[in-house]
This record gives sequence, structure tokens and C-alpha cells, in this order.
Amino acid sequence: MSIRLGDIAPDFEQDSSEGPIRFHEWLGSQWGILFSHPADFTPVCTTELGFTAKLKDEFAKRNVKAIALSVDPVDSHLKWIGDINETQNTAVNFPILADADRKVSELYDLIHPNANDTLTVRSLFVIDPNKKVRLTITYPASTGRNFHEILRVIDSLQLTDSHKVATPANWQDGDEVVIVPSLKDEDEIKQRFPKGYRAVKPYLRLTPQPNK
Repeated sequence: MSIRLGDIAPDFEQDSSEGPIRFHEWLGSQWGILFSHPADFTPVCTTELGFTAKLKDEFAKRNVKAIALSVDPVDSHLKWIGDINETQNTAVNFPILADADRKVSELYDLIHPNANDTLTVRSLFVIDPNKKVRLTITYPASTGRNFHEILRVIDSLQLTDSHKVATPANWQDGDEVVIVPSLKDEDEIKQRFPKGYRAVKPYLRLTPQPNK
């Protein structure tokens, strides 16, 4: 099954390092990040899970919950968490799904035969409060994720959901944004963007970022 942007994220029940989880119920009305790892006790994943734990406050500001997945069992996860806490100087504060039966991996297409027929690829999904998939990223096993980019995309998604704007290349929170081309009524533009805008081209209109 291939998951595309805009699809409803598949629901599931699975065991985890924090007990059984029913995914949609666990998400509630929050945003979610679901990300997979090839296996426990792997070096890149150890750094990723440690860094995710350190982002707890950043996720909380954005109303985001994180959940990881590996095909190893719970007892393995718990031992690995001890290593993560020790080596990354943190405390893992989110669940790691124990997908020993590959149920979630198959739902989310996380096992790619041309990569490895037993280990999950390093994929990540951002899911909104309506349970829609808003971002998918798949990395090779050799490359750790850029979590600053993931936070940047969540900032963009939450901003553009609230305003008729899009975010340009390399946008960071607080930078100028693009007024969507479909918005043409000047009275509405003045109401929505009281600081005005500059038209680089008729289709490229930049305005200061509105408040979230």
C-alpha cells in the first residue's frame, strides 16, 4: 500500500515501549510524527531518537506528538532506550512501536524489498489533527534525518492552513510569505495582509508573515 499526501493515515493497534497504542486514539486532536527505524541498537537511529527526545518542548509548542517504530520487540526497545539515554544525554519521552509482526510496517509501506526484505526503511510521516498525511520523507539508511527541516515544514503547514499563503524556498519562521495566486480581491488582500505586499511579478506577491 502506497500512502500519498492527503490520505487518511491508517489506524492500527500495536504494542510499544509505553504499552499498547491505538494510533488514532493516541493522536487525539494533535499533530503527529510517525517515523521508522531499520532496527534497534543501530548507530544513526540512536542519535535520531536522542535528538527527538531533546525536541520535546519544540514539539509541544506546535501541538505535535512523536512516535517511532522498529520491528524489534518491546524488551529490546527498553534496553535500547537505556543506551539512547546514556549516549545522547537525554531521556526518551515518546513511545517506540514494537512492530514484530510487521503490521504497521506493511500498512505504511515501510519495508522495501529492493532495500531489505526484513528491515524498515527510514521513513517519516507528518499527520495533522484530521488524521491526514501532510508530509512523507524517506531517507536511505546511511543518512540521519534533519529534524530542523521537519519542524520547519510543520511551521509552514500550520501557518498555511490558517492563512491564504504559501512559503517560498528556504523559508524560516518569521520570513516573508507568498500570497496564494488564487487570492485576487484587493479588498480581501488588504484585510488579510494589513502590512501590505510587494509584487515581484503579478503571480509572485510577498508579504510579511501573518501571526499564526
